[in-house]
Amino acid sequence: MGRLSDLLALAQERTLELELPYKGALTPREAYEVVQLAPGAKLVDVRTRAELDWVGRIPGAIEIEWLHYPSNALNEHFIPQLRQQVNPQSLVLFICRSGVRSYAAAIAAIGAGYESSYNVLEGFEGDKDSSGQRNNLGGWRYAGLPWTQS
Repeated sequence: MGRLSDLLALAQERTLELELPYKGALTPREAYEVVQLAPGAKLVDVRTRAELDWVGRIPGAIEIEWLHYPSNALNEHFIPQLRQQVNPQSLVLFICRSGVRSYAAAIAAIGAGYESSYNVLEGFEGDKDSSGQRNNLGGWRYAGLPWTQS
């Protein structure tokens, strides 16, 4: 098996072990590798525009808010916006700040026919540490993966 197949198999094993309702769960580093190795794979960042502007962006990621800022209202157009930008046959990886909204987005995508929906565990900033701060315990930035800031 090749590296891509190994990564996807690992992600799918995690999903079975954790009884998750989507295709697979990847760490940020694994997600980055999958996007590099899989032609047509899409990374969908579901954080708010405010987070993208103030915290940072992932180059090449498709940006579709799951919740609107500052109301935290669900983006009722999430699936139509996803359909406009991502083919349902694509391998789709969802990421947010810590993996919670992307979990919900991956479930919604599965329900809308995106059978190869994966969640990026830890998200962009990871979980809070004992001081209540992010970026010290996991996440895309903590892993040293590419990102930019406005």
